[in-house]
Amino acid sequence: MNPEMNATSGGGAEQPPWLAPIVPMLLQQTRAEFLKLWRVPAFSIFSLAFPLVFYLFFGLPNAGYTVTGTGVHYGAYLLVSFGAYGAVSVMLFSFGLAVANERGQRMHVLLRATPLRPMVDLLARIITALAFALAMLVLLYLFGIAAGGVRLPAGTWINVTLTLLLGATPFIAAGFAIGYAVSPNAAPAVVNLTYIPLSFASGLLVPLSQLPSFIRAIAPYLPTYHYAQLAWNAVGVPAANLQASILWIVAYGVGFIVLALLAYRREANLQFS
Repeated sequence: MNPEMNATSGGGAEQPPWLAPIVPMLLQQTRAEFLKLWRVPAFSIFSLAFPLVFYLFFGLPNAGYTVTGTGVHYGAYLLVSFGAYGAVSVMLFSFGLAVANERGQRMHVLLRATPLRPMVDLLARIITALAFALAMLVLLYLFGIAAGGVRLPAGTWINVTLTLLLGATPFIAAGFAIGYAVSPNAAPAVVNLTYIPLSFASGLLVPLSQLPSFIRAIAPYLPTYHYAQLAWNAVGVPAANLQASILWIVAYGVGFIVLALLAYRREANLQFS
């Protein structure tokens, strides 16, 4: 018996020689995803620059004030708010629009004919989105420190960053659901008409105290509201109910995953059955 055949086939423990190694494939696919998004100025500029513009116009004029009863400066509070807005927008746009556009170009059909494993493609997209979100946060932090005089302990910076990145991950599934459920032409409008009102109604762009009473009444049922609660708590503004907000985010994440799977299966049935 050929020893090489015995080593690769015995017990099924070894990876078949005709399968590409996962790690190199993941690295190459991540690099390709990053370059794809970076070469789309509408996405890269929107994702990296918009939170800085918001902070320039709304954060700097209020940086010297303090959030009532907390001792947290509005400069830090709004820095986290706009960071949360930017992180979720990266997730929705990098997945929702990218997936919809690839469907329009039938790239998903081409990918099914390649050796690329679906899980590797998904992980590469997630890593790329998190990398873009982290780059946006770093730029926003540097701007807040230099222009807004924001000063936080190193542990708080780390806590805020991890909270913003982890809290935004459920919106990855929301982006997938939109990308597979709507047409490429409708995807930008659906993302904007969904996310921007949610951001306003959750207090990310305008404090809830300045919003109409009926919006304040529905805010606690929105995913972005609970994401904002987690983010503000990380910077020192206590959440109304931290455990409840975590449960809400987890529940919304499960719901988004279910919607994404249903939309994906519907698309697969239409294209490949």
